[in-house]
Amino acid sequence: EGIEAAPSGVEMKMSENSPVYNELRLEQQLCDVVIRVDGVEFHVHKLILCNCSPYFRALFTHWSTPDSRVFDIPNVSLDMMRLIIEFAYTGSVPVTQENIQEVFVAADRFAIAGILKACSQILEEQLDVQNCISIWWFTDLYYHPELKHKAFLFILKHFEEVAATSGEFLLLSAQELAKIIENDQLNVKKEKSVFEAVLHWISSAPEKRREYSSLLLSKVRLSLISPEYIMENVNDNEVVKASEECRRILLKTIDVMLDVRAKSFSSPISFHSLPNPRLPSALLLAIGGWSGGNPTNAMETYDVYAKCWVRIIDEEESPMAYHGTAFINTSVYCVGGFDGVFQFNTVHRFDMETHTWHEVAPMHFRRCYVSVTVMDGYIYAMGGFDGHIRLKTAERYEPRTNQWTLIASMNEQRSDASCTTLHGKIYICGGFNGNDCLSTAECYNPKTNQWTLIASMDSRRSGVGVTTYAGRVFAVGGFNGTSRLHTAEAYDPDADTWQEVSPMLNSRSNFGIAVIDDHLFVVGGFNGSSTIPNVECFDIHTGQWSDVCDMEISRSALSCCVVYELSNMDEYTAAYYSLPFSLEEDEVE
Repeated sequence: EGIEAAPSGVEMKMSENSPVYNELRLEQQLCDVVIRVDGVEFHVHKLILCNCSPYFRALFTHWSTPDSRVFDIPNVSLDMMRLIIEFAYTGSVPVTQENIQEVFVAADRFAIAGILKACSQILEEQLDVQNCISIWWFTDLYYHPELKHKAFLFILKHFEEVAATSGEFLLLSAQELAKIIENDQLNVKKEKSVFEAVLHWISSAPEKRREYSSLLLSKVRLSLISPEYIMENVNDNEVVKASEECRRILLKTIDVMLDVRAKSFSSPISFHSLPNPRLPSALLLAIGGWSGGNPTNAMETYDVYAKCWVRIIDEEESPMAYHGTAFINTSVYCVGGFDGVFQFNTVHRFDMETHTWHEVAPMHFRRCYVSVTVMDGYIYAMGGFDGHIRLKTAERYEPRTNQWTLIASMNEQRSDASCTTLHGKIYICGGFNGNDCLSTAECYNPKTNQWTLIASMDSRRSGVGVTTYAGRVFAVGGFNGTSRLHTAEAYDPDADTWQEVSPMLNSRSNFGIAVIDDHLFVVGGFNGSSTIPNVECFDIHTGQWSDVCDMEISRSALSCCVVYELSNMDEYTAAYYSLPFSLEEDEVE
């Protein structure tokens, strides 16, 4: 059903004696049973097959007499039985695009956990917009809950593209489509795209599918669509007009929207009558910083669907500023920093699924004003200030071993710089060397463990924000030694040149920066006279900056990162009752 896997050898560790067992099998020595498929006999050892498969253990111990020696196995191909037996003895089996489905079915029948796990891993790696529904269906026939869940999550995450381009989307049953679109985790930027997907599905077989229009329309969160779109596109739609139940759903929605809108101008109200926003697939997290003359431990998440910040209360973590953050495997790492008295080499990990803090291995150097990024599963920490000098040293952390390792030092001392990754390299820009604000930038290649100076920025920038966006390295804002900047520039690594881009609406230094929802966000910072709560974002497609909802508190020297794929994402998103009535989609298309 469209399931494919890259050619691969599946490996599974076996006993050190397994080569001996396989030699005995091939020489037909000490074999105590014969497996026969289509008249072909395989001389094997009961213990080896029992160790591999509960099916064979039951066959030899419960479904036959002790003196049984030959077993005919029906409904399995000769090739599949040969692969299963070889796996039992060697711990490996070749899985290819051509045979993965048949291998999975055979492993499922004979309950061979090692092969099932390996096939599932390959299928998961091969998940794409065209085959995700097939794999979801496949796990209905051959029960494998983990793979089924991951295929379903893939459909939710890529729903708009699946609905627009997958032929299998149109083959979904009404119940399957309803299950998908009612899910909170459905990843859609605009709720109207869910309505349009439903129409697309119905229109592929209108005579048979019109009867499901009310079932599916009830799963669309119509109240999250702009009233203008409702009136122009939903109210006048032929499918909606043809169903009395659809008209009732639509009228109820319009009544609720009008009621909420009228009340929102006069008094605070509860929005319990409106549906919850969809859960975003990722959130922008802002941690710590300098606020009100002191460091803070405040954590806030920005919900891109609800368009607001959510304050996360956590009293366990100590206040911290001028630190770095990194997100890996459901955990946020807070690296180094300054509490107003001391510079730190400590690293704390916040597990976002258990809401617990853990101290992990410390860095080799104390680092505040540190630059931090993630690449290939490692956390890199560069430069900073140890309380005495500005640093040029750099190190990286491996979460699996909980160990920091020194890497090559940079060409320049840098604190108050910022860094990012692009095409397998790390770029660090600007900063302060103890005397001057810097315009220089350099690049680290982990394969050679070398730093290379690249073209300098057009402006000196200390307290700069640096991130990768649209295939380039963006350097935004900062302090040039005289004033806070609102300018921005972008680096093209192929041409080794910087190019000016549109300036921010506000001047700022020492702010958070991250890319989410295909926009570059800048968060808080210092404007030259005070810390600010202001947030704005840049859209590469329009070349324009626009204001975003302010954070709940003003702060600079904070750190931001993007978090994603949390099982408890809802715990960090906006509850509907706390939202202003701003969830309607702004434009009509």
